[in-house]
Amino acid sequence: MKVIVSVFNNLYTDQRVEKVCESLGKNGYHVILLGNNWGGAPEMERSYPYSRIALKSKILRYAYLEFQWRLYKELLKKADKNCILLSNDLDTLLPNYLISKKLRIPLVFDSHEIFTEMPALQRRFTQKIWRILERWVMPNLKYVLTASESYSDWFVKTYEMARPITVQNFPVKTVNSQNYDEINCPKIILYQGVINPSRGLDKIIPAMSEIENAELWIAGDGPQKIALENLTNSLSLHHKVKFLGKLLPKKLAEITRKADVGLSIEENNGLSYYYSMPNKVSDYIQARIPVVVSDFPEMRKVIDRFQAGEKMSCHDQLAEKIRLVLKNGKLYYKDALNTAATELCWENEEPKLLNLFEKVKAENF
Repeated sequence: MKVIVSVFNNLYTDQRVEKVCESLGKNGYHVILLGNNWGGAPEMERSYPYSRIALKSKILRYAYLEFQWRLYKELLKKADKNCILLSNDLDTLLPNYLISKKLRIPLVFDSHEIFTEMPALQRRFTQKIWRILERWVMPNLKYVLTASESYSDWFVKTYEMARPITVQNFPVKTVNSQNYDEINCPKIILYQGVINPSRGLDKIIPAMSEIENAELWIAGDGPQKIALENLTNSLSLHHKVKFLGKLLPKKLAEITRKADVGLSIEENNGLSYYYSMPNKVSDYIQARIPVVVSDFPEMRKVIDRFQAGEKMSCHDQLAEKIRLVLKNGKLYYKDALNTAATELCWENEEPKLLNLFEKVKAENF
């Protein structure tokens, strides 16, 4: 059974799509992955065929429009009657939906976030356009995945649709590689991920003046990087804040293991962030790093259930919560993190994905 997977990115760092494709491939599906060259086209090694649609547009909103048409044509060439379409996020949904109807083949939609509620779209005209598409298509979809229980709740409430299946984007299970005799001096506070607005980075950088014997390492890249570098310099904190840039997955894993605390301190500037379970939280946990997180529904569950770190109700508490975790030390959280890492892993999510695709096959072929 062929599965054509499409996503709007260059494929290189999309861990969720990679895990989904690997899981389907090793369970007998013939996976074909389609992305684009937005953000470059780095070489990759995958166990399944992939290709990138070359976009000429240099502005994101035009790139979205161009991608819709080019993806439609690519799907039309590659899809056939013995095929399942897997659309990732709203920015690939329209071409997949149209091809699904045209060829009468099943479509699975995987919502990594609530696309129309992302901070970058708030109160913009483009938000209205995406909402029109969402309202038109979502109630007609039979097979839907989301990346958090709160996302599923939102879709049910908003569109009165059948509850989507939640497959959380947890990493593959790893053994505890921490050496608790290693002591960092200064301590390492880590943020990993895209440097976008509303990630709380403009709050943690000033807070570093209140945290002694510690450095903030920011691993990632994005549109806010230059502004945050300027903020760091204006506060004369360049000796305490290090911008590591975008790292290869292997190098990022090494850096994560070294950290003393991991941050996921998003601001509530859109329901997509508020209801999210960010990838980096479970990545920190698999590395056995305690966390400081925003007191949002999904991240709150992790702290309340596993005691794997601290949650903050507002960014004024940021320095206080970080100091507490650093004072406790990684060894203090060892048992909690080991328990959390055993449960918050891809091995526990994969069966839900495979069960859905078996259902799709049984009902359509």
